[in-house]
Amino acid sequence: MRMLTKIPKQFYFFLAAIFILNIIQSSFTQLIFDEAYYWYYSQNMAWGYFDHPPMVALLIKISSYFFNGELGVRFMSCVLSAINIILLWLMIDNPKKNDYIKHFFVLIFSMTLLNAYGFFTLPDTPLLFFTSCFLLTYKHFIKNPNAGLSVLLGIFMAALMYSKYHAVLVIFFVLLSNLKLVQNKYAWLAVFVALISYAPHFYWLYENDLVSIKYHLYERPNGAYSFEKYTLGFFVNLIAVFGLTFPFIYKALFKTKGNNLFTKALIYLTYGVILFFFISSFNRRVQTQWIIIICIPLVIIVFNYMLQNKQTLTWIFRLGLINMFIIIYLRMGLAYQPLLFNFYYETHGNKEWAQAIEDEVGKTPVVFENSYRNAPMYSFYTDGIPTFSLNNYMYRKNQYSIDNSEERIRGKDVAYISNYINDSSFSYEREDGGLYKGKYIPNFQSFRKVECIVKDTVITLNSDENITLKVFNPYTESIELSKLKFAVTYMDNYKIPKETLKIAPEAVDSNTEILKQQDTTNFSFHLPKTKMENIGYFRVVISENNLYFGLNGKPIPIK
Repeated sequence: MRMLTKIPKQFYFFLAAIFILNIIQSSFTQLIFDEAYYWYYSQNMAWGYFDHPPMVALLIKISSYFFNGELGVRFMSCVLSAINIILLWLMIDNPKKNDYIKHFFVLIFSMTLLNAYGFFTLPDTPLLFFTSCFLLTYKHFIKNPNAGLSVLLGIFMAALMYSKYHAVLVIFFVLLSNLKLVQNKYAWLAVFVALISYAPHFYWLYENDLVSIKYHLYERPNGAYSFEKYTLGFFVNLIAVFGLTFPFIYKALFKTKGNNLFTKALIYLTYGVILFFFISSFNRRVQTQWIIIICIPLVIIVFNYMLQNKQTLTWIFRLGLINMFIIIYLRMGLAYQPLLFNFYYETHGNKEWAQAIEDEVGKTPVVFENSYRNAPMYSFYTDGIPTFSLNNYMYRKNQYSIDNSEERIRGKDVAYISNYINDSSFSYEREDGGLYKGKYIPNFQSFRKVECIVKDTVITLNSDENITLKVFNPYTESIELSKLKFAVTYMDNYKIPKETLKIAPEAVDSNTEILKQQDTTNFSFHLPKTKMENIGYFRVVISENNLYFGLNGKPIPIK
């Protein structure tokens, strides 16, 4: 508390202005699709979710206790971002800093994504906050290792990992900067506290067959390497994070030396994250927000450098002001689309299309095919009308694949919205050209959780070998085989579907007519012949009640 009282009033005036701006922005800006998806997380609190750990859901749940609507999703992001600015200020020791408060705020406000995460509620929001908490605690821990700081450090490490899996980079590179920590008993106490605190999520992963880890590491589709799209795109992201100030930001980084353990940790963290994602760019596209972690150490590094170099101080202040004006205009455009002319962002028109569909279908549950984005957005803007994302073989699994949302719509009359409909009963075209086509389906039945398990590890394409197939029915009701159609989807080396061919698996027991409830049925089949080349994987898929084939089997490599 003594540290907070030493902060000049001018600092709090700037902080209050940013906080109020973020509150206003949150209230008048419609959700982006990821926020709606994480709002959907928060409707059923758990220790983990398909794509991410649960911290983002917790923030939204807490926000909902204070406000409704968009602010009920974003309020805690506004709070955390304000506290984060204080934490960053406390990590700067230079005695001259109180004379340059406005320069500090220009530096922070001019960082594009750090600015955006002042109100958007995404996994990176708590990641940024707990990175600052972790670094500030580590700063004090270096000077005076003790049990109290160890426990606090462990809690913040767990909180980081509860925010986003990328947090492991923060912990790893800080440790790498000070390998003597492996001999420090208090450091090991921090690790122990972190592991104990993170145990519920470990257990959730175990209970859910490591679904998140497997998806991120093995199952998500990718594409062929493209220098422009991947590696050059990575360098563009490094610039985009800082806007016009980027030359001076990176100059400050290059000029800063690790003269003490804390500065060394900041440098290792920054370079480590950049190097990690540079290497990753040779395998997949690096999204801009993945590198946002570097903003936290760079605020400290750059501001300290600014206080020692008047030319850099002047240029970052001038270019930062230009960044600020551009960002403020764009933020206004997020809430009021006409300011962006013909550009439409995710925050535009969601309430309108949801209302248009509700006017058509009333309170009927809505099934969106291949859209974990539209399903929660519609539910949010229609006061919780039940929705479901029916994922077919051309899409990917998500939270709707592992929760109980399918049960809420099975057996009910639904409105079915899909890009694959030819005989639509209704449609709605968004202002940005997006088209929603829908029809009504009575007594809707889907069984997307039926699993197709192939145990063979070496499969040869276009051979006549007999392949064993185990089909597990996890439901509490039996499923008639006559309602199901089986197929094999061939995929390229990047798991992109290329061809789907029907198969007719033969049950080991020739009298089999149903898939028994919560039981496994054994089949055998032959891979259908294909003329396609460069096949890397196949997946066994099922169509129920003439719906598109699902994602029932895991990708199996082909020799």
